Formats: sequence, structure tokens, C-alpha cells
Amino acid sequence: MGASFSLQGRFAMRSSLSQIARWAQAVSSEEELAALRSELAQDERKGVARELDRAQRRLERQLWERERLAALYGFESDLLATKRAQVAVGLDEVGRGPIAGPLAVGAVVLGPSADPIERLDDSKKLAPKVREAVAEQIKASCVAWSVVYASPQQIDDHGIMACLVKAFSDAVKDIESQGVALDALLLDGNPLHLDPREVNVVKGDARCASIAAASVVAKVERDRLMDQLDEAHPGYGFSSNKGYGSEAHIDAVRRLGLSTVHRASFCTSFL
Repeated sequence: MGASFSLQGRFAMRSSLSQIARWAQAVSSEEELAALRSELAQDERKGVARELDRAQRRLERQLWERERLAALYGFESDLLATKRAQVAVGLDEVGRGPIAGPLAVGAVVLGPSADPIERLDDSKKLAPKVREAVAEQIKASCVAWSVVYASPQQIDDHGIMACLVKAFSDAVKDIESQGVALDALLLDGNPLHLDPREVNVVKGDARCASIAAASVVAKVERDRLMDQLDEAHPGYGFSSNKGYGSEAHIDAVRRLGLSTVHRASFCTSFL
């Protein structure tokens, strides 16, 4: 139907609900929806009202999402402007709390002129399939990305905080080894004192675009690794619990004992 609706009202009223549903689904602006409402103003069928309301809600969701993404990218742009920085890497960790599997730190440089990545958000807010799709968009469009791991053995030997600091530092080094000169390191959460360029953002994975991207990439890569560990160490349910201490996972540890990918120092309270 194009960008506007110019049907004769009587013709529109003779249209089937399936046709009206297709018109409603094709609406891409409030102006188009208003035009369609006008054409169907005399049609009192409940199905017509339902399709128009559905189109209204879809447009509202799309507007909300555009505004959310604008805020996500705008926050980072404004932050870098205050720091007089141009190129920043977003950093975030995944897997600090599990009793099995590695700690993962993601690093992403989106670039100053990057187009918004659809549905980019804190990885915890995204369904697995959506998260995987967003991760692929990030990798395809970003300047550079990296995921660095700290193994369960390293965590047991050195402690989670020391491993966290080292993994963040190694992720930055990996990005720089790809030829990216960084002006700022944007970290989710509390200061780690990694580098003079460090900038800490509370709840950064929900507020700052490159930190959100780092959280998504780290989560997807770690989840894939936990799926592989599930095949190598059957019985613990790593594909479903991703190494976190669910009741079923703890029961499996009590029955089977610790595997080589468990963090023994995290399991003393129930063994």
C-alpha cells in the first residue's frame, strides 16, 4: 500500500480481516496508522479494532526501542566527550559467580561512527537466541573484539579478584594487539585500577553501548564453551546451568564429585 492509505472507505469495509491485518502490519509510522484508521473509521468489526490496536502497540514498542538505543549510544558519546576521548573499549565480565567453568571478560570497540546495533542491551536481558544474533551483529560491525578467560585452576590458585584484574588487562592488551589505539577503557561496575584510562560506569552494561556489547559477546562465547564442557563432562548439566550453583548442579557434584573444570574453592560449603 506504500507510505499512505488512500482507499475508499466503503471499499475498505468490504476488505477481509486478513487483508486489513496485512495493511496494519505494513504501517511504519503514526501518520500511516492515522490514515488507515481514517479509512476504516466506519468499520465496526472487533477484528479491525484489534488489528489497529496491535499496530499501535508495535509502533510504540519501536519508538521506545529507538529511544533506548539512542540513549545507550548517546550516554557513551557524552561520556567520551567529557573525557576528551575518541576511541574507547567497553569491558565486562561474565561468570564471576559460577562454581564451574572459566571467568570470561569481553572487550568491544564499536567505533565513533558505528550504526546502532538492533536490540543491543545488557546480555542478561536478552533471550539466548536474540543474544546470539546480537553477538553476530557486534562481531560483524565492530572495530575489534576479544574474549579472555581465567580458568578454574587459576581462580582456585589466585582468587577471583586477581583473575578478574588480569583478565581485564589481558583483554585490553588483545584489543591493542589488533592495532587499535585506545583513549578510554569503559568498565562496568567498581574501579579495578587497571590503567589511567579506566572509566567506571555503574550498571554500564545497561547504560553504555560498548559495555553492553562486551557483555553480550562474553556471555555468548562463555555459554558456547559451557556447552562444549557439558559434552566433555556429562552429568553436571553445564548446558543448562552454565556452571552456576543450581540445586541440580550441586546435587550432581555431591553424587559425582568435582570435575576438572570445577572451582574447588567455590564448593567447600556443600562438600
